[in-house]
Amino acid sequence: MVERLQIRLRDLVLPVIGQESTLPLMSRAVIEAFIRLHEKGLIYQGSYLVNWSPNLQTAVSDLEVEYSEEPGTLYYIKYRVAGGSRSDFLTVATTRPETLFGDVAIAVHPKDDRYSMYIGRMAIVPMTYGRLVPIISDRNVDKDFGTGVLKISPGHDHNDYFLARKLGLPILNVMNKDGTLNEVAGLYCGLDRFEARKKLWSELEETGLAVKKEPHTLRVPRSQRGGEVIEPLVSKQWFVAMEPLAEKALCAVEKGELTILPDRFLKIYNHWLSNIKDWCISRQLWWGHRIPVWYIEGKNCEEDYIVARNADEALEKAHKKYGKDVVIYQDTDVLDTWFSSALWPFSTLGWPDVSSEDFKKFYPTTMLETGHDILFFWVARMVMMGIEFTGTVPFSYVYLHGLIRDSQGRKMSKTLGNVIDPLDTIRDFGTDALRFTLALGTAGQDLNLSTERLTANKAFTNKLWNAGKFVLQNFPSQADTYAWETMLAYKFDKEESLLQLPLPECWVVSKLHILIDEVTTSYDKFFFGDVGRETYDFFWSDFADWYIEASKARLYHSGPGGDLVAPVAQAVLLYVFENVLKLLHPFMPFVTEELWQALPKRKEALMVSSWPKISLPQNANSIKKFENFQALTRAIRNARAEYSVEPAKRISASIVASEDVIQYISKEKEVLALLSRLDLQNVHFTDSPPGDANQSVHLVASEGLEAYLPLADMVDISAEVDRLSKRLSKMQREYEGLVARLNSPKFVEKAPEDVVCGVQEKAAEAEEKINLTKNRLSFLKSSVSVSQ
Repeated sequence: MVERLQIRLRDLVLPVIGQESTLPLMSRAVIEAFIRLHEKGLIYQGSYLVNWSPNLQTAVSDLEVEYSEEPGTLYYIKYRVAGGSRSDFLTVATTRPETLFGDVAIAVHPKDDRYSMYIGRMAIVPMTYGRLVPIISDRNVDKDFGTGVLKISPGHDHNDYFLARKLGLPILNVMNKDGTLNEVAGLYCGLDRFEARKKLWSELEETGLAVKKEPHTLRVPRSQRGGEVIEPLVSKQWFVAMEPLAEKALCAVEKGELTILPDRFLKIYNHWLSNIKDWCISRQLWWGHRIPVWYIEGKNCEEDYIVARNADEALEKAHKKYGKDVVIYQDTDVLDTWFSSALWPFSTLGWPDVSSEDFKKFYPTTMLETGHDILFFWVARMVMMGIEFTGTVPFSYVYLHGLIRDSQGRKMSKTLGNVIDPLDTIRDFGTDALRFTLALGTAGQDLNLSTERLTANKAFTNKLWNAGKFVLQNFPSQADTYAWETMLAYKFDKEESLLQLPLPECWVVSKLHILIDEVTTSYDKFFFGDVGRETYDFFWSDFADWYIEASKARLYHSGPGGDLVAPVAQAVLLYVFENVLKLLHPFMPFVTEELWQALPKRKEALMVSSWPKISLPQNANSIKKFENFQALTRAIRNARAEYSVEPAKRISASIVASEDVIQYISKEKEVLALLSRLDLQNVHFTDSPPGDANQSVHLVASEGLEAYLPLADMVDISAEVDRLSKRLSKMQREYEGLVARLNSPKFVEKAPEDVVCGVQEKAAEAEEKINLTKNRLSFLKSSVSVSQ
């Protein structure tokens, strides 16, 4: 990769028109590609119907035309039948009456009884001083659209163009390249196409040839670049014959040489290549790769031209063919920018010099990652050109990401004012948070970028940073060689060493090993969003929320044996944290590299460190045991919250379980006391309920694991009874008020339905709270009675 980046910038500069001298790398590749395709007969010149941009004065690709549904008008016009009476006419429905000057035929369906008598006769084109066109039949005519009569204007409609070529009809162009009508339009010559439409309809009304007009939704083709309405126009252009190239690109997918991800885009890819049209590659612009074609002064441009690598070669060829006195000039058109872009995978590596070191080392590559919106513009064309010029696909995988939209799912635009500047986002949230947010998206699915998402992932970055500070602050002194040797002596790659760890350590290491396997599999399958979410959940929910908190019982142990339990926690903290950094590095390279290099005894940068090993030992039994431990801790925490126990207050607890459960729970008594804020001296383990069970809060953590928390430790029972009694009275008054409203026929009948539903929901919620409070009061009062 480093060698690829050493390609000099000046070798990638695009030449402007008129540039002579030695051509840089990219231009040589483009010219060579053009010449080779032309020699194989795959590039040709001709006058065909293209998409024309009147504002830009250039042809544009089919892929650069965007269609939008817009309100328009359907015009109904009379075409009189030549030689018939005044009642003999055909009514044509069209959305573009100004193109009637280019009509070459009128078509009806052969089985349309309304018009069968006119087939074979001639029709008079309105406003053309009697110009006649044949009335023909064709099965492609839609009998149900408009009047069932189709005007054929092959110079200004793609469907009409192909129909005219099939039937051998002439092509008549009525439009100048600036969107004005030409001399074929007679008195309308020089008028803008839209002005001509208005004037023509007005005069059709005056002459009685206008039948009616009605609103109609149009599918309007607009230029992706300028936004103006595209005009189908016959123009002399250069084309690439795509069918032979497309066949090879389709075959590459069928053989498994190319994989498109997500695979739902494969159907779209296949459909486009199976129905591909020849590619118009010439553009009438001032910037780009100039077409390497020279013409002979005084000769027909379509028949006499020379394709050459430079002007000297072109002149030499001209001298041999036309004599020494010949004068040549180069085509002023340039190539479609996607033509040179299609060569990018190999042209940047030295092609056509296939012996170059870059080409031999880096072509073909493994993966292309790009947006799904340019699957046709770029990806498919790179595949076709890669196979054509090198014999192999340029990459094995195509990974298509979604587009970034605003928080409401709208496409970003200056008009809407919803453009998100990535530099501003980086300043506010950080590069890593932005990268992580974008990478969490699902392949091929657009991502709605919101402040909430960025804020959450900025918090995740901060959490990672603070976890790193905690880990670093709890390592032994660098000068304490013995402590470091003891800590680093712990190994986690063998099952026997894993089973020797205490329960929390065995649990978190097992969970890490599971994560590494899952994440590695997801990376191999290109499920990058899954990688991010799985790693996020493990780090935050397992490592930070549980293990770091549990480790404090080891690290801050003040009793006997503290120097024996701290090293195992330190070793596990280091092992888990450094592996989390490796898994997150592709997403968050900056913060992970900074934290990695802050860790002691780093011999290399994180970027070039080895990936974590897979298939490391995992102990399912330890995971199940710690999940029971977590359930017990959560139950105690929930009870404390329910009874509003002050955070600093330590309470007593009796843990009731079977002997085997007590065995592993009791070993982590210090951790349980720390996480649940229990009084360490008053935590008891037993296989039966305690004597004061009737005066305790009974918790069922999981099957076979229960806890009893003495109520007197948690609250002042008398004060709590008074507080709840007052609260119950207030809730009952509110509930009665809601019920009274619902019992009122006037309210139920006249209030909006959503208001009535809202009151019903509030009443149900209030009733539930009243029942809970009554149960709590009953329990507290019974505890007072037992105590007395």
